Amino acid sequence: MSKPTVAAIVAMDEGRVIGKDGALPWHLPEDLAYFKAQTSGHFVIMGRKTWNSLPPKFRPLPGRVNIVVSRNPDALELPEGTFGARSVEEALAIAERAAKPEQKVWFIGGAELYAGALSLCDELHLTLVHGHHAGDATFPRFEDRFERVSSEKGERCTFQVYRVIESLRSLERREERSRRDVQ
Repeated sequence: MSKPTVAAIVAMDEGRVIGKDGALPWHLPEDLAYFKAQTSGHFVIMGRKTWNSLPPKFRPLPGRVNIVVSRNPDALELPEGTFGARSVEEALAIAERAAKPEQKVWFIGGAELYAGALSLCDELHLTLVHGHHAGDATFPRFEDRFERVSSEKGERCTFQVYRVIESLRSLERREERSRRDVQ
């Protein structure tokens, strides 16, 4: 059985800021609509802080399978149908086992989760928010792993899609085969 596409989705300003005090430092309805359109019907993986930042009426995010990564997922009070995981890898394994072929697995934040998840992603959907904003959470460097394949300008942001650089993907596959051969 083939694995689902694994992607990250993030809104980042020109200074790499993605959050301030546990929230988005901007309100962009066009970005929220894009996020909903991309992730609805799929799996979303988020860190505990991102889960806690969601308004209670949007917890879990409707129309998606929600997975929350926490060092202590048993301590979380998660509603039925929402899963807890101790690591990014465990969360991804849960999603990959349950996903249908047409479903994607989305990493949706926050900063700590992105840092651990980008190396597992096939795609990156980046909303580049125009300007610079005050913030305390930033998005890690990704430019050496992904190449931009599309860009569409919005009113106050630009929607960009990146894919893993194919030569990097080939190298990773060879290394994985080599590891399996050694075992």
